[in-house]
Amino acid sequence: MDRFLYFLHMIGTLALGFYLVLPFILSGAQKLSAPAKEGTLSAITGFNRFAQYGLVIQLLTGGYMMSQDDYSVAWMVVVVLLLLAMFALGGIMGKPLRLAAAGIRENRDVSSYTAKLRTLSLLLMVVLIAMIFFMVYRRII
Repeated sequence: MDRFLYFLHMIGTLALGFYLVLPFILSGAQKLSAPAKEGTLSAITGFNRFAQYGLVIQLLTGGYMMSQDDYSVAWMVVVVLLLLAMFALGGIMGKPLRLAAAGIRENRDVSSYTAKLRTLSLLLMVVLIAMIFFMVYRRII
C-alpha cells in the first residue's frame, strides 16, 4: 500500500511539473498572433485544471505519508503552507486566464491580465521549487 501511495504521489508531482515551465510558456505567448494566444491560454487553462487535480493527489497521498513517518512539526507546517499557497495561486490564475481569453476574442487589450498571469506563474514556480527543496532536504528544519 505504501509503494502504491508513493507512486500516486509521484504522479501528482508530474502533474505539477507544468508550473515549472508555465512562466516560459507565457513569455513566449506574447509573440504569438491573437488566435494563437487564445489557443495557448485555453491550453493553459486545461493544464492548470490538471495541475490542480495533481495538487489534490499531493494533499491526500502526502497527508497519509506524513501520518506514517516521523517528520518535524516545523517541516509539516512549512510543507502544508506551501501546498496551500500552490492551491491558492493556481486557483487565482483561473480568472485572469478566462478574462484574457475572452478579451482576445473581443479584440480588447489584455495586457493587465497577462501581466497578472506572468506574476502568478512565476510565484507558482518559486513555491514549487521551494516545495521540492523541502521534500529533498526534509531534515533541514
